[in-house]
Amino acid sequence: MAALTLYGHPDSGHACKVALALSLAGLPHETVYIDIWAEPSTRPKDFLAASPLAEVPLLMMDGAAHTQSGAILLALATRFDGLGAQTPEGLQRARSILMWEANRIGMCVPQLKEARRVNNAGFAPEVIDWLTDRFHTDCRTFAKLLGGAPFMHGDSPGVGDCAVWGYTQWLAEAGLEATPALQDWLSRMRALPSMKTPAEFFPGG
Repeated sequence: MAALTLYGHPDSGHACKVALALSLAGLPHETVYIDIWAEPSTRPKDFLAASPLAEVPLLMMDGAAHTQSGAILLALATRFDGLGAQTPEGLQRARSILMWEANRIGMCVPQLKEARRVNNAGFAPEVIDWLTDRFHTDCRTFAKLLGGAPFMHGDSPGVGDCAVWGYTQWLAEAGLEATPALQDWLSRMRALPSMKTPAEFFPGG
């Protein structure tokens, strides 16, 4: 079994994506809490040495550093032959969903969440409107991608579901409402036995 250590923080949706994937796959691992609100220079030296941008998530797998949540999810799916990528078609779907999420939901939802955290300081009203409109478009695209299946990868969740979950778990904090298709999917995700809260994924703060 691979030696896995995940560095993250409960406020990082990107770190939550990887934590959920590890949980779904039943992969034993250690977690290290990184205070993302502190100055980067104060973070642990081993973390800074392995994460060039001083960002979470960082996954150490058998001593090798893996950064960027989408790349980590694909590394886990291919290394452990699962999480929706067991076939060439599944792997291609995983890649497509991850690239879409990073450019769409993974861009607008965290920005809206941050805007509400700082009472819109530094966010012009037209920017908030633009991000909100993008989210509404993303919801329509999500419904098309999901189709009639319970999860993005069919009957079982995979890395695509982990990617979309990362920030859609915080729609209320972003001032957004889920469409029926998204809400039903969120309910199924929350009911997964392997699901945890962000604080449960990354205790120690």
